[in-house]
Amino acid sequence: MNLFLAGFGDVNWVGLLTLIPILLISMAAHELAHGWVAFKMGDPTPKRAGRLSFNPIKHMDPLGTAMFFITYIFGGMVFGWAKPIPVSPYYFKNRQVGMAIVGAAGPITNFILGIILILVLNWTHPDSNGQVFNILFLAFQVNIVLGLFNLIPIPPLDGSRVVGAFMPRRAYEKWVELDRYGMLLVLVLIVLFQSQFFRLIRWVMWGLAKLFLTEYIIL
Repeated sequence: MNLFLAGFGDVNWVGLLTLIPILLISMAAHELAHGWVAFKMGDPTPKRAGRLSFNPIKHMDPLGTAMFFITYIFGGMVFGWAKPIPVSPYYFKNRQVGMAIVGAAGPITNFILGIILILVLNWTHPDSNGQVFNILFLAFQVNIVLGLFNLIPIPPLDGSRVVGAFMPRRAYEKWVELDRYGMLLVLVLIVLFQSQFFRLIRWVMWGLAKLFLTEYIIL
């Protein structure tokens, strides 16, 4: 599963139109990671579905993409999702472990991309007030938010697959059944704990920026 939530209070329409392509590319990388890892573990389903592609359009969900604009207009935040990549756990030797590995691949990919982007900023050192810096730093933020949000251990988010690897089989089967209700729970938690989540996200992002963005002064 690939969901994105962010509160960019200072994003205007120009900023939003810059954000959307970054989101689509980052989400495509996330979904491609799920599919590629599943394929390498013996599941042909992602390839048969034509999802082992770098083309962001193949990973777009029409409603999920539209929600980026709808939530920005009416909610003051950016929330949406990509089309989940089809995976069949029956091809894995251990279904729970296999799904945990596949689930973790998406967020890990986003974290790696985030670190790469921040290192590129170090190497190229663009003006911190310039457009190049703003785009690369925004892409860094997007990937960190994607990684963190999808690791929340609530079905159907990726974190639930990781947690599921440590459950007894019977409990895991009940856990997976929560996928059909999990999205509603996620939306409720977004409403109830939106400010806490955003504070956590900002703390992590600025901590990583201070750690890796050594060519800039981070206050």
